[in-house]
Amino acid sequence: MLLPKTQIEMKPFQSHLAKQLEIIKRGIVEIHSEEELIQRLKQGRPLRIKLGLDPTKPDIHLGHTVVLEKIREFQNLGHQAVVIIGDFTAYIGDPSGRDKTRPQLSHKEIEQNAQTYFDQVRRVVDVKRLEIVYNSTWLKKLTMDDIIRLASQVTVAQFIERDDFNLRIKKQIPISLHEFLYPLLQGYDSVVVRADIELGGTDQIFNFLVARDIQKAANMPPQIVLTMPLLVGLDGSKKMSKSLGNHIAINEPPFEMYSKIMSLPDKLMESYFTLLTSLNEKEIKDILSKHPKEAKIRLAKEIVTQYYGKVEGDNSAAKFESIFSRKEVPEDLAELKVDSSVLNKEGKVYLPKLLNLCGATKSNSEARRLITQGGVTIDGIKLTNPDSEITIKIGQILKIGKKNKFYRIQI
Repeated sequence: MLLPKTQIEMKPFQSHLAKQLEIIKRGIVEIHSEEELIQRLKQGRPLRIKLGLDPTKPDIHLGHTVVLEKIREFQNLGHQAVVIIGDFTAYIGDPSGRDKTRPQLSHKEIEQNAQTYFDQVRRVVDVKRLEIVYNSTWLKKLTMDDIIRLASQVTVAQFIERDDFNLRIKKQIPISLHEFLYPLLQGYDSVVVRADIELGGTDQIFNFLVARDIQKAANMPPQIVLTMPLLVGLDGSKKMSKSLGNHIAINEPPFEMYSKIMSLPDKLMESYFTLLTSLNEKEIKDILSKHPKEAKIRLAKEIVTQYYGKVEGDNSAAKFESIFSRKEVPEDLAELKVDSSVLNKEGKVYLPKLLNLCGATKSNSEARRLITQGGVTIDGIKLTNPDSEITIKIGQILKIGKKNKFYRIQI
């Protein structure tokens, strides 16, 4: 099945090979293989660059933008970007990097999530030069004969050797049969969109190599695989993920985005500058040679400006400075780690309970008195209702009592 060509005016394909390679390889972890990439570039035609996004959550976060930024670089070089919204594959759930089977989403949840993706993707890439397609368009039409033919292209041994499956087998954690279908179907996506290159995180290498096998079986040149680093989340240890609560969504209000970036562990600044900004290596090195707080302010302003413009970047910086720095909030804050299990179905927590969690009070009655007396603020906003349930977010600053005890919230 061939997709209809998008009616767009491509940039002239005239970039020098060496310059293209320099731009393409920036931030890349692995190329499979560079020799194949060079040969494909030498063909002198716009290559088709595939990126798959499964709408398992309604928001795209900064972790997703690492590959979206690379997509934009390919566009600037004159290549054709193809973003696949995996509204069918999301129903299966990608097992990559998972230590258990993903909960299956309903078709309604997936449809609602998918509707938000286009508006968010367009904030990073040039949609005028982009094909956006939904893989339910062709995957729903596959027959049992088609599925059997796809399944014959890979072996059970390949799946068992896969790191995440192998680990689950050793730990006797069940693997559902439908999880084996995921790499097959996303591999078929590469056949349908005629992918020359596929982009994704390092956790996707197995899926991408399966796609190469499926393309070969379809008498098609196999795609070149480019993997990029997984952006570490605000907790400083695990990859950015909404399900882990350590993410920054690209549609968050500017000040919230700025505040979260300011809560970032210092050790992550270099990777954030490299993967999320257009600054060159020398500029990044010069910024990181300064005081960590000054470098983090630059990082926060760069990212907020990218999504909301310079005015919002400057306003967020000024607001943050007025709330925290001028009120002498210490730079080395204690962390208040709030387990998501204490949140209710709406994602809120009973305010007195929050004070008890950090040890500022020992009982609800003591917490209620402190709140009523005006001794509690979050991000500079005074909270005076002792019966309130509040929404908390990563990076918020909780101030308690006359002695001004400060905590940075982590979830």
